[in-house]
Amino acid sequence: MKLDVLALDGVFDSGLATVLDVFTTANEVTAMLQLNVAPFEVTIVGTRKRVRTAQGFTVPVTHTLADTGAATDWLIVPALGCKMPETLEPALQRADVRDACAALRARADDGGCIAAACIGTFVLAEAGVLAGHKATTTWWLATLFRQRYPAVLLDDSRMLVSSGPLVTAGAALSHVDMALWLVRQASPELAALVARYLIVDSRPSQSAYAISDHLSHADPLVERFERWARGRLAEGFSLDEAAQAAGTSKRTLARRMQQVLGKSPLSYVQDLRVERAVHLLKTSNKSLEQIAGMVGYADGVTLRTLLRQRLGRGVREVRLEA
Repeated sequence: MKLDVLALDGVFDSGLATVLDVFTTANEVTAMLQLNVAPFEVTIVGTRKRVRTAQGFTVPVTHTLADTGAATDWLIVPALGCKMPETLEPALQRADVRDACAALRARADDGGCIAAACIGTFVLAEAGVLAGHKATTTWWLATLFRQRYPAVLLDDSRMLVSSGPLVTAGAALSHVDMALWLVRQASPELAALVARYLIVDSRPSQSAYAISDHLSHADPLVERFERWARGRLAEGFSLDEAAQAAGTSKRTLARRMQQVLGKSPLSYVQDLRVERAVHLLKTSNKSLEQIAGMVGYADGVTLRTLLRQRLGRGVREVRLEA
């Protein structure tokens, strides 16, 4: 498999390094175990010949992006090292990023396959490539992503989303998940072995890592709703009462929640209940039935099912993490 890895100036060091490490390890494991898998041929490309990482290290760019194309199976876009809106938005207007967007559009128009992780998904969306496609992104920038790219079908709860010739991955170390997904296309057995050598666990969801406070504080109305909901998790949920407490109508609350968080008020309350339940499972000796009652569920079976759905892990696994 031939892969181009796009390194833009200020590329996120860990993102670029982990992508390269996964493919290098895959080639080493293939040779060591004499697996019948073709090697991964990785080329670092850029829109400029001189590129530095966010930490100031020089990146050995082999070709400019314009010199690559049809012979490449996948073009991979690692993150920029801009973690917050105030640095990310200006970065997306840089000349090298605009040139990358033009090249990405051309690659997509030619039917090329493109993968992006973390802030790299913003570059892909900025190019217009993700419009009409399902995608994920960095969980704490999901609100900005929705506002900036409303045509993208965003599901920021997921770690990895495949949509036709496009693959997007979530925050930071989801670069590993993305790279392993690409290895899996060549050989599921090899991907499993590489994950074991690198000690990478299955992480199907970002929900377990998202900090609800950070997301809700992006909007005053959502923040008021969040404070009200946290104070009554053990009680039944009423949209009428929620809207009244937030000082708005049911329709406005539901619309704002969708715009900011991409979910309904009830779904967000379920997130808060899961967050509280996980905290109690890790920090107390209370039974699952007791915890269920404390977060608004009639029995432990319901809570157990919800934890499995939202986190991909069971009660026992959560408690072992404490």
